[in-house]
Amino acid sequence: MRFLAYDLSIELIGSLRNSHLLIKRHDPALAKQFRDALGSVSLNLGEGNGRAGGDRLQHFRIALGSLREVGAVLDVAVAFGYLATAPRERERDRLCGMIYGLQR
Repeated sequence: MRFLAYDLSIELIGSLRNSHLLIKRHDPALAKQFRDALGSVSLNLGEGNGRAGGDRLQHFRIALGSLREVGAVLDVAVAFGYLATAPRERERDRLCGMIYGLQR
């Protein structure tokens, strides 16, 4: 059975690859935080989907926090001029809504 939120998180990683490379050229530390947060979304969704009860919800909460961190990194990158705009906002908003529903 497919887990749509997980699948979308994997797609998001691929779609933000170029943004990661642009950020990395200017600020390797910020790029590492971006990469770690992106990976954390998928990893926690995957792990949470295999758990039950409160432990499951905790992984989904972490995934949501990591996704919000991804958005913050993109905002910071725009503010510093590393990126012209924060990409994939619609996709991030959609995934955010899905994860929010999972962790409730």
